[in-house]
Amino acid sequence: MTVPAGKGDPRTLTNTPGVFARDPAWSPDGQAVAYLSDEGGEYRLVVADQKGAALRTYPLSETPTFFYSPLWSPDGTRIAFTDKALNLSYVVLETGEVKQVDTDTYDHPQRSLDPAWSPDGQWLTYTRRLPNHLRAVFVHDVPRGESHQVSDGMSDAVSARFSRDGRLLYFAASVNYGLNTGWLDMTSYDRPVTRSLYVAVLRRDDPSPLAPQSDEEPETRPPEADAPAAAHSPEPVRIDLDGLGQRIVALPVPPGEYSRLEPAEDRLFYLERDPTAEVNPEQAPERHVLRVWDTGKREAREFLPGVSDYRVSADGKKLLYASGQPATYAVVGVADTPKPEDGRLDLDRAEVRVEPRAEWAQIFEEGVRIHRDFFYDPAMHGLDWAAVAERYRAFLPHVGHREDLNFLLAELSGELVVGHAYVAGGDVPRGEDARVGLLGADYELADGRYRFRRILSGLNWNPDLRAPLTEPGVNVRDGEYLLAVNGRPLRAADNLYALFEQTAERVTELRVGPTPDEADARTVTVRPVADERRLRLRAWIEANRRRVDELSGGRVAYVYMADTARAGYEAFNRYYFSQLDRQGVVLDERFNGGGSVADYVVDLLDRPLLSLWATREGRPFASPNASIFGPKAMVINELAGSGGDALPHFFRRRGLGPIVGKRTWGGLIGIYDYPPLIDGGMLTSPRLAIFSPEGEWEVENVGVAPDIEVEFTTKLAAEGRDPQLERAVELVLTALETNPQRRVPRPAPDPRAVREPAANGVPAPDAARY
Repeated sequence: MTVPAGKGDPRTLTNTPGVFARDPAWSPDGQAVAYLSDEGGEYRLVVADQKGAALRTYPLSETPTFFYSPLWSPDGTRIAFTDKALNLSYVVLETGEVKQVDTDTYDHPQRSLDPAWSPDGQWLTYTRRLPNHLRAVFVHDVPRGESHQVSDGMSDAVSARFSRDGRLLYFAASVNYGLNTGWLDMTSYDRPVTRSLYVAVLRRDDPSPLAPQSDEEPETRPPEADAPAAAHSPEPVRIDLDGLGQRIVALPVPPGEYSRLEPAEDRLFYLERDPTAEVNPEQAPERHVLRVWDTGKREAREFLPGVSDYRVSADGKKLLYASGQPATYAVVGVADTPKPEDGRLDLDRAEVRVEPRAEWAQIFEEGVRIHRDFFYDPAMHGLDWAAVAERYRAFLPHVGHREDLNFLLAELSGELVVGHAYVAGGDVPRGEDARVGLLGADYELADGRYRFRRILSGLNWNPDLRAPLTEPGVNVRDGEYLLAVNGRPLRAADNLYALFEQTAERVTELRVGPTPDEADARTVTVRPVADERRLRLRAWIEANRRRVDELSGGRVAYVYMADTARAGYEAFNRYYFSQLDRQGVVLDERFNGGGSVADYVVDLLDRPLLSLWATREGRPFASPNASIFGPKAMVINELAGSGGDALPHFFRRRGLGPIVGKRTWGGLIGIYDYPPLIDGGMLTSPRLAIFSPEGEWEVENVGVAPDIEVEFTTKLAAEGRDPQLERAVELVLTALETNPQRRVPRPAPDPRAVREPAANGVPAPDAARY
């Protein structure tokens, strides 16, 4: 679709509900649109006029695959693109010839290459990952077909862009990227990447853009500012490669989390990540501040806050940006000082006609292609994938609902016999959300009324763990009766939750009392929560922690990780480091939902004692200090998988201790970054498979078996028992008895320094146990 920046109406260009047309790009002169289309069964490049009439279709590869981000050259003769196979190429529009420029080194969720044309269209710049996992800036000489590395590969460089006169090359680079090269590893968490902005002077005889300035009159006056410019073609870009590395200078801008550089006339735009985005989840979609570097004034300033992405027009005079969630779009001048409401595009009248059966057929074929092109094994686990697809294609005419299609795609995916092959979402009708409020409590029936059997405590200082009945001033206790909600009486025959419809996060009045007698009742005001799963999980964790404390006499720490993503990372940090005074650890990862590879956790559990340190006052302490040096055990079950498979697998590989429980579910071929389906649904094809240092595939469809298998039945749970946890604690205590931690006393005074016995009577601090 095209949407006017000012006058006019939105216009649909393709009108093809059974064809996915994606990644549109205007030509520099605004007369044509290029986009990718799967019409005919495979994706090709289509160039159409501005009203949507197709002019020409270009096959982009002899091997079908997915392609990304068509990019016109400024002269309109070539279009660059990247593909799933990590290639950067361009197509010559006159002949249809496809020229490959380069191939990236590693597959990665954050695709590199990121090409940009020079103003004359004779050079491409891009960033490619080197074997050291850092990205370097390259330039490609189009006429000669040669690529040259610009940055030295000792920093991670991104977003290379030519200045609009073609004499400079801007980019951002980081020297603290370090652990972020391990994007799959949990050790990359909480490692902000700061970048500085750099500019390379492409001609050896050009001055630095930061050369000292003077107010003296130039020898030759420049033309008047309002004199008409003569029409001419862009000046040919010349890059003197010899000594280019010594002509790179840093812009005087403090390091920051910068990305997406774009030049426009006499300025350079770039995004800076908004550091408040994670603090306030409501701002999460508005993650950046759009900043601008003024090349004349040599200063940076904020251009717009709350920007998620942006593009500069081909002539460098306008800027389109996206903001918020759902996104709103606006077009402003690059020299403006815009307000948030300026230039908003009206998308309310943009409509697309949908024919569900045509979409379903396209989605089925898209799913077949996603597996064909993204599955980690090109041999497709020995399947004739075309024949498998044909067998399931026969069911397509019988699909009568979008959920039917998801079922069909799930069955198709199941042929691969692999975990992480998910199908979900799409244009499925949704009922109205009743927004049922929850109080964070368990109930029982007594005397014809509802009574609070257990009230979950939560952590009211944490917005994610707010417990409505325990907030200040509420003071509801276990055993009290809930008699009415917002004035509506509640009796045993009523559905409790029906009275809480539309109360989530809304002020709600409750009548509660110690007896079912209304005369004894009082009114309290609460704000029910929409989801109490976190409260229930915390209650379970805290009960386990108290149980371990009781069984071990306070000697063993208990740490639970619900996943190996952000929540599990934060839980490990909270519980492990707050129990450094314990002698051993039980790490519980039952029901672990996975995420990243928890190398961070096994690294911290595997830190040996290196030294002790004495101060004049206080106890000795250790290096490393943030470590529990005693025995460890892990608890697993059959509902832990993915990163929850990797964690016990690596725990065992490090030899950290016994593993107790039941075999994990065995899904360790991972997923990331798939093309969205045409109606917003999703289909994943596992693309990241694990194999051992000995060169063998491992874990997938096998799982991680415990050293000691312990069954956990519902009967034991009802009795308040947890045999898996109890056995893990027993193993740690046995190890402590077998190898008790010794006390290391503070050494006697060093005779080289102390010539006479100390006479001040100050006792030496206690010895420490390690």
